[in-house]
Amino acid sequence: MKNTEAVDYDILDDTDQALVAALRVDGRASWTQLAAVLGVSEQTVARRYRRLHSAGLLRVVGIPIGRRLGYSEWLFRIQCTPNTAPAVALALAGRPDILWIDLLAGGTEIICFPHARSVRERNDLLLEKLPRSGRVVGVSAQSVLRHFFREPAPVPPGAASPRLDEDDELLLRALARDGRATYTELAEVTGRSETTVKRRLEQLIGVGAVAFAPEIDPSLLGMETEAVLWLSVAPADLDHVGRTMSGHPEISYVAAITGPANLVAMLVCRDADAFYDYLTTTLGAMPEVRTVETSPLIRNVKRSGFVKDGVRLLDPPELHRRS
Repeated sequence: MKNTEAVDYDILDDTDQALVAALRVDGRASWTQLAAVLGVSEQTVARRYRRLHSAGLLRVVGIPIGRRLGYSEWLFRIQCTPNTAPAVALALAGRPDILWIDLLAGGTEIICFPHARSVRERNDLLLEKLPRSGRVVGVSAQSVLRHFFREPAPVPPGAASPRLDEDDELLLRALARDGRATYTELAEVTGRSETTVKRRLEQLIGVGAVAFAPEIDPSLLGMETEAVLWLSVAPADLDHVGRTMSGHPEISYVAAITGPANLVAMLVCRDADAFYDYLTTTLGAMPEVRTVETSPLIRNVKRSGFVKDGVRLLDPPELHRRS
């Protein structure tokens, strides 16, 4: 994700790191709001973000929340023959219905998170596409039951899931590319007026159909160790543990899933010592956690819908604007 031609440093300074932290709270916060949090001028905040963004180091992405949009969300663990997992991962990365792909330590296992709008779409990938590859020797699929967010936006009780039309699809695609796109830019992509786009986006956010998060290479924050945690938790404690873990600074993602490990989490921390401390001290203090399996992550192939080559973010195909 680095582009050293534009920005050349290994770890972001304190102001940049504070900016990333503020964007985790509200990815579409205005420059005025961000400046107030950071204690600097609006010009400084805008300049810092634009510099990092143009260098390919930082961006905010709009993430569709599948269960609020009527999608089914899945986690696949794919075992491959030796030396073939990277090629399989790259092939999967070309599918728009798969938002996140990681290679795990050992180099023979892939995890990915597909979204399926129908049972047919899910079965097409699980029963047809993957088994036909001689490089795939095993697949397990877990349904994602619930995401736990650090600071979830309140959803009104009984709020109906929105029905998406073609303009909404274009809007979500534009936000996946740039979660801080202006209403003018979003209006140009969708063919709607700025007022209509603003009102529709507020509706989608209000019912929890889309969330915003900064995307950045963890190493720029001094975080060199990433891992997947597979936890077994008593059903009665699942919600408590998921919500608690979502507040841990080491955890970037946590969700309840089906299967023997009923909670999955993505951990990002400074080094192996910090990893050990989290397992023994933080998780060790939670008696509700029965077992933990750890899988070190060696490479992220696709994140938030876009393919990475391990260094620089690759832009998706240009959006088709409405005529």
